[in-house]
Amino acid sequence: MTTLSQASIPEILYRIGDLADESGIECYLVGGYVRDMIMQRSCTDIDIMVIGDPVPFAKKVRDKLHGKNFVLFERFRTAQLELDDQKQGSFKVELVGARKESYNSDSRKPVTLTGTLDDDLSRRDFTINALALILNSKGRNRIIDHFHGVEDLNSRILRTPLDPQQTFSDDPLRMMRAARFASQLEFQLLPDVVEAIKTMRERIKIVSMERISNEFFKIMLSARPSTGLIILHETGVLKEIMPEVAAMAGIEQFDGLGHKDTLFHTFQVIDNVAAKSGSLWLRVAALLHDIGKPATKRFTKSAGWSFHGHDAVGIRIVDRIFKYMRWPLDPLIYVQKMVRLHHRPIPLSKEEISDSAIRRLMFDAGEDLLDLMNLCRADVTSKNPRKVLQIMSNFNHVEKKISEVGEKDLLAKWRPPISGEDIMETLGLGEGKVVGMIKKKMENAVIDGLIPYDRDAALDYIKKLYQEQFQ
Repeated sequence: MTTLSQASIPEILYRIGDLADESGIECYLVGGYVRDMIMQRSCTDIDIMVIGDPVPFAKKVRDKLHGKNFVLFERFRTAQLELDDQKQGSFKVELVGARKESYNSDSRKPVTLTGTLDDDLSRRDFTINALALILNSKGRNRIIDHFHGVEDLNSRILRTPLDPQQTFSDDPLRMMRAARFASQLEFQLLPDVVEAIKTMRERIKIVSMERISNEFFKIMLSARPSTGLIILHETGVLKEIMPEVAAMAGIEQFDGLGHKDTLFHTFQVIDNVAAKSGSLWLRVAALLHDIGKPATKRFTKSAGWSFHGHDAVGIRIVDRIFKYMRWPLDPLIYVQKMVRLHHRPIPLSKEEISDSAIRRLMFDAGEDLLDLMNLCRADVTSKNPRKVLQIMSNFNHVEKKISEVGEKDLLAKWRPPISGEDIMETLGLGEGKVVGMIKKKMENAVIDGLIPYDRDAALDYIKKLYQEQFQ
């Protein structure tokens, strides 16, 4: 039986164990915190499991240890609160009773039943999470490891406590968690786990999109997201949850000419972005930047493969994905902007660049210009080192030109020098298309350097424009 040193265990856990002794109940630290202590990874979320009714014990912990933000879910025999440890700071603590949990064949809501310690540990997703640390004074600091989870931690493998098909049938979200832990921990799935996911993949549909997305975002935020994404793709889960993304896979041949596999190119782009940025939504933009390619793929003998308009098509698909995946809509406009503009800097890097072209790029990208350039650099996945060096040199030239234009901060926060209301008041117009057309022409004139960024100059411009073209 493995024993952890006292120094590695927060003092607050000993105090919870003492309260359990006073209450005459068995009390264990379970799940990810045990795993992370063994792996010496930081973690602030603590799961406490007791044998018996956790509700009165949770209230006792709150009162005796001065818990904050206490939330009780009596129906689910669960309580949540925050506790402070003198040495290690604040922890989020969840207290639950030992339980059994599973899904019915067609339900999105799990059925929870009271269980034993063995029931609780065997229902866990993987052996590395089926570990319990005794908190009672008798046996304190010893790890209960019925399924050789410590051995699997040392071997860096993911294995289920029970038959993997049964494990994934009981809670299909565990298939997503398999990909997530593989990405986060850089562990390998055993072959029978992979085969079970392939067999059970359609069962993921009974899980809510909110829970699926929560696991998916954790994959995307890992150091190397492609690890988990490849697992989702190769097991067929990706096709079940995001068929448009899965549709990017594969290579077609015509007259001996094939295009690169868009999906695996995309995975590499995501990893490239992840190496430079921790932004979830920039990584999502990398995932979806070529999402319109399958629908726009064409082959002609004269030009070979083309994907004309894939950015415009992609914007519509992005909107659809955000909605059916139940993702927050606030970042939607940002992701669509990245998809729409991800090809814009490329032609600029191949030619002599005008100031107006740079201004327009800066205006359209706004405060997201740096993210756009990072995405464009990440999009270079050629195996030819000379080609990569040349493209990166061209991008350096574009960025130098941006600095030379000298209006980066202004254009990132750009607002037109006059508003639509100013136009209506000056020209005596009511709301309508004419006002919008005049405003757009005025904005373009400023961006293209035809008139200065100045209120009086803009007013003079719209008066002349209205007289010449709209009267």
